Amino acid sequence: MRDLPAMFSRFDDAAPAPARLGELVPPVAEAIAGWAGDVPAEEFLYVDTDPAIADTAAFVAHYGQELLTASANCVVVAAKRGGESALAACLVPSYGRADVNGAVRRRLGARKVSFAPMETAVEATGMEYGGITPLGLPPAWPLLVDAALIRMPYVLIGSGRRRGKLIVPGAAFAQLPSAEVLQDLAPDTP
Repeated sequence: MRDLPAMFSRFDDAAPAPARLGELVPPVAEAIAGWAGDVPAEEFLYVDTDPAIADTAAFVAHYGQELLTASANCVVVAAKRGGESALAACLVPSYGRADVNGAVRRRLGARKVSFAPMETAVEATGMEYGGITPLGLPPAWPLLVDAALIRMPYVLIGSGRRRGKLIVPGAAFAQLPSAEVLQDLAPDTP
């Protein structure tokens, strides 16, 4: 395992995610157990965290503001075109916002894109709201990934539950099923 940036050293309970599958929801555990990407699954770390502070603002207020530059949010969107609706996901740096009405809409070829309702996102992913992660998403869904994340050595993301987070090498995101890396997904990101 490569050396983690110092900002991740504040997590006392960090362990390789394959050794903590029981802490994960089934789709995330299955994705990690079946991982076949170039980045070894043993480099994915699980860290136990308080579910009460899972949301980004509360999390960085508790663990340190510098984590904002090393974390990402996965959001589920609903794309509509010609009376049909389809779900997709976007992975963007926590300090950025997905360009839903521009880059996302164009890439998905949709007339309209909006954030999926919470109940829809939870039911379709099998994950908890506030912990949705790109690992274990339905493989047929498009997964749009901001290019800035691929360049990061490690990125803090949800674990599929509000309790716990995953620390994953950025390069792994390009290897997820249906992943497409976009330069302009979160235009406010450096």
